[in-house]
Amino acid sequence: MKLNTKVRYGLRAVTQIASSTEVLLQKEIAEKQKIPLKYLDTIITGLRAKGLIKNFKGKKSGYVLAKPPSEITIYDVYRAFEPEIAIVDCLCEPNTCQITENCEVKDFWANINSQFRQALSNNTIKDILDKNINI
Repeated sequence: MKLNTKVRYGLRAVTQIASSTEVLLQKEIAEKQKIPLKYLDTIITGLRAKGLIKNFKGKKSGYVLAKPPSEITIYDVYRAFEPEIAIVDCLCEPNTCQITENCEVKDFWANINSQFRQALSNNTIKDILDKNINI
């Protein structure tokens, strides 16, 4: 399984904003994180839509977190760009697997899926900044 670029860049952008002591311009985020400015537009839109960042207007307009880093999970960033986690198709809604009722490995996949979701949910942006990741 591989997380898409929007999720990875979104996490980098949020972390960059969280680590700054001042409002960050989109251009600054792009430069510091080596994210193409045009692509960052899409990332910023997704993060704003989910209420993770907000535009700060004032002497220097730019972006700030919409809530403390300890209240933004990695899963929140993931959900800004992706639907619910499903590492295999039989865990998606609607389930289109023809053998789901008799599948010997479905519980295994469901357990792994749950652990992955829990790892993303149990870790915050603050945890990343503090290098205190809990797996």
